[in-house]
Formats: sequence, structure tokens, C-alpha cells
Amino acid sequence: MPGPLDEQLCYSIYSVGMAIQRVYKPLLDRLGLTYPQYLVLNVLWRQDRQSVGAIAEQLALESSTLTPVLKRLEAAGLVRRQRNPANERQVVVALTPRGLAMRNEADCLGQALLEASGESPQKLGTLNHAVRDLRDAIYAHIGGRSVAAGRR
Repeated sequence: MPGPLDEQLCYSIYSVGMAIQRVYKPLLDRLGLTYPQYLVLNVLWRQDRQSVGAIAEQLALESSTLTPVLKRLEAAGLVRRQRNPANERQVVVALTPRGLAMRNEADCLGQALLEASGESPQKLGTLNHAVRDLRDAIYAHIGGRSVAAGRR
């Protein structure tokens, strides 16, 4: 029989993810974004003009799961999707000027997490590194997602 949920690492990580999303929600609502849309924009803010497959890999998602999110971002005028002229099977996603400008507005999320947690940036940074190392070790063990994908 499994132990109590609070003693299970998987539940602790899951529940802290939910808590963080609750901190972000009012800020994302003001921006008109969902959390998955924010994640996609964050990937593009780091490197614009990426294929759907590259974005999906960084977010550990299937391309088919990402497509509806991209369609909504495009309808909101934040990204453009277009076929790659060099490879018609590949769709490239690029930020619009409005999508690029939203980067500055979204800066408040990190500060909100710092305030809600009451922790220092250094402590949260150390925790983030430990969780990423755990994720990478698990993916390496199961032969899943490239361990470098989330660090682009």
C-alpha cells in the first residue's frame, strides 16, 4: 500500500505545480493567457521562429497537443504559424510584435512567485536545479525526452 500522499515526492511536485499555477492565474488572466499559452510564449521569447516540433519537445508535449494552443495564440494575434518553405511538412511559429511586447508584461510572474513563497531567489534557484536534475535523471532512465531539451 502506498504511503500518505504528503510523503510521496510525485504528489509534492504535482501539488507545488498546482500552487504555482494558482499564483500565476490572476496575472495570466490579466494578460489574457492560459498557463500552457504562457509556456509556449516563454519558449519563443528565448528563441523566436521555432518549429512546432521543437516547441513541443521543450515542453515535453506531443505536437498534436500543442496545435490547439498555437491556434489560440495565433487567433489572439500573438504568434504566426507558417509552413517552412524549405520543408513544407514543417510549421514554424514566430512571435508577432504584440507577442514579443507581452514578454515585458509577463515579467511579473517570477516576482509573484518570490513573494508568495517567501523564499529568496537563491533558494528557489537551488530548488529549481534539484528538480530539473531529478527530471533529467528520470528521463535518462526511461529513455524519454532529451535531457537537454528543457534547458534551451
